[in-house]
Amino acid sequence: MDTPKKTITGLISAWLVHLLTASGAIFGVLALQAIAQQQFKAALGWMMITAAIDAVDGALARWRHVKCFIPHFDGALLDNMVDYFNYVLVPAFFLLNASIVPDPWRLILSSIMILSSAYQFCRDDAKTADHTFTGFPSYWNVVLFYVFLLECPPWLTITVLLVCAVGVFVRIRYLYPSRTPFLRPLNLILGLVWAGLVITAWLYYPERHRFLLLLSFFYLIYYCVISLWLTLRKQTALGDAS
Repeated sequence: MDTPKKTITGLISAWLVHLLTASGAIFGVLALQAIAQQQFKAALGWMMITAAIDAVDGALARWRHVKCFIPHFDGALLDNMVDYFNYVLVPAFFLLNASIVPDPWRLILSSIMILSSAYQFCRDDAKTADHTFTGFPSYWNVVLFYVFLLECPPWLTITVLLVCAVGVFVRIRYLYPSRTPFLRPLNLILGLVWAGLVITAWLYYPERHRFLLLLSFFYLIYYCVISLWLTLRKQTALGDAS
């Protein structure tokens, strides 16, 4: 790939991409404020905005060649810092304050989320060379979105959160929706459909939202099936190589 010509426009656009990534933390703080005020629907809205920023900033960074224009600035580190805040700490605070599980499970589960994700974020194979995630990729915001809007019983919420925490340590290769080469166009299209369903469900909440959320499970099932396929395919390839 040719090195882009360094221009002031390119430099400004590179910094704007980093600013976009960093702005995710601001929306995360707005989510914390909404949680503290017991405005949980608003908090989920801010959390969706942080996820939307995370979904596009990487592609924008590669498009604008930010590493070429600002080689001394570690955009990947910035992204990880913001992601840990928005995908782990904000959902943990949500769980502590929303009445979706009884005490003392709120603190226990929040602590488990924080500690397991600390491990996941620090492992050197968290993102593989062929663009998959190793272990459950700390989608705690998505998990809490579903258990809150579906008003799941506490036992089910506790079970789901514990299974996800254990999943951090299981070497399953999870789909990286925007980057995994396998069926990438389909992954992106289905991901957009899923996003449309969950946003609409959030807008309708607390009425007429359940059907849309249940309909959106098609993508969660697809995501899990593709992730298992990627895992089995890799294991088969390693077995053949040995």
